[in-house]
Amino acid sequence: MLSACEGTTFQSSVPAYPVRVSIDTRVGQWVHFQPTATGEYIVIDKNGYHYHDAIVAPLNATDMWGYAGIVVYINMMGGYDAYDLCCPNCASLRQPCEINGIFAVCPRCGEHYDLGSGTSAPQKGIAHEYLRRLNIINADGKLTITQRQ
Repeated sequence: MLSACEGTTFQSSVPAYPVRVSIDTRVGQWVHFQPTATGEYIVIDKNGYHYHDAIVAPLNATDMWGYAGIVVYINMMGGYDAYDLCCPNCASLRQPCEINGIFAVCPRCGEHYDLGSGTSAPQKGIAHEYLRRLNIINADGKLTITQRQ
């Protein structure tokens, strides 16, 4: 017998801020951001879209980037994942984690979140929550990232 989880009582330490971003991997600077490019990522924050640590596109008027910016990451399974970059352990500071290989690293407390596995699980035991996961839809190469309901 299977049961469903309705009405969960979990509350993330990271506030739910609006997220709305679209990335079309079929055109322009995003054509190399394909599921076969494991470990690649795009960071979106108030300064724009960052790819390979360089700003490659400005924000659109309708873009919303969550509480501390977001990362769209291609995990080891070749799937796209998206997370708010705010460390749950340091949420009140609204400082984004930095990407270092397969990890999002909090510059304040030093927690490492495993992005490569597709879970964002904390690795050092400093934090007890995963990064806030975002909803990502891949429709024929057009990625749409929004806040989970």
